[in-house]
Amino acid sequence: MSRPVKLACRHLWKVFGPEAKRVLRRLGPDPDPAELERAGLIVAVANAELVVHAGEIFVIMGLSGSGKSTLVRCLARLVEPTAGEVIFDGRDLLRASEREMIEIRRHRMGMVFQHFALLPHLTVLENVAFPLAIQGVPRAEREMRARAMIRLVGLEGREHHFPRELSGGQQQRVGIARSLAVEPELWFLDEPFSALDPLIRREMQNEFLRLQALLAKTIVFITHDFEEAIRLADRIAIMQNGRIVQTGTPEELLLAPATDYVAAFTAGAPRARILSARAIMRPVDGSCEFAGTLDPTTRVADLAAAVLEAERPFAVVENGRLLGMVDRQAVIDVLVGKR
Repeated sequence: MSRPVKLACRHLWKVFGPEAKRVLRRLGPDPDPAELERAGLIVAVANAELVVHAGEIFVIMGLSGSGKSTLVRCLARLVEPTAGEVIFDGRDLLRASEREMIEIRRHRMGMVFQHFALLPHLTVLENVAFPLAIQGVPRAEREMRARAMIRLVGLEGREHHFPRELSGGQQQRVGIARSLAVEPELWFLDEPFSALDPLIRREMQNEFLRLQALLAKTIVFITHDFEEAIRLADRIAIMQNGRIVQTGTPEELLLAPATDYVAAFTAGAPRARILSARAIMRPVDGSCEFAGTLDPTTRVADLAAAVLEAERPFAVVENGRLLGMVDRQAVIDVLVGKR
């Protein structure tokens, strides 16, 4: 990926217990968990390493208790890491003062959590403008920016409603608008849709993708739902027992799971929505005639109807170069679960 690195962490640890930093230094860079347990320590994040590129939706997922929420809080220094580095635009945030971190969070980071945390005594407009008021932005300017964010999330006309007068989905839209009002460079979302009903949740996922298409933010998104992850993510990091066990695109995780744990996550995944023409193509047979061409990134779900209706295979072409072909059998194998 050619986009610059916006956020990274290296050898990041969060360990709870007495003298955790001293014990980690004594035991070395990647100690045996049993040794830490014998020292009376509880490991929440273990030797985590990740890289998030500018404009990327990077999803962190895992079961409850896997460490994903603690990791994100360490990345924003809402929780203080025990060891390691958190690099934001080339700077190690662990070397920043608390005052500097407050300014970074206020002006360069946005955060949305599962529980909307709207202020019940403030209107929609006042809630969205609240972080700008904390920054000291003049009232006229902050209300103008807040109204623009309210329009962006589709709540125009509800500026003077109170949170109790809104549905769950509308309340989460207010939370999203509030986090965007500061125009953050880096956007953290911790299971923002998990408390919503399924239909509203899908609506909010659509809204999220629409906003990202407009704004191109750098996003770190937490979920425990693999279907949500594959729908939203450019890349996914899967966590288990505080460790990142694999990072890759949805297609890479599906085709080459690093562990049984990763394979279990991907087992019931909608393969046609993940696999691309590149993944299912086969070599061209001699001077084959084609029904048409496909981009190698086209998902099977999007190409299936055309391929199944055609008498001849489709050529997979990239930058004018023939890479392979996709025929009916390749599509059928995906749809019936053989691939």
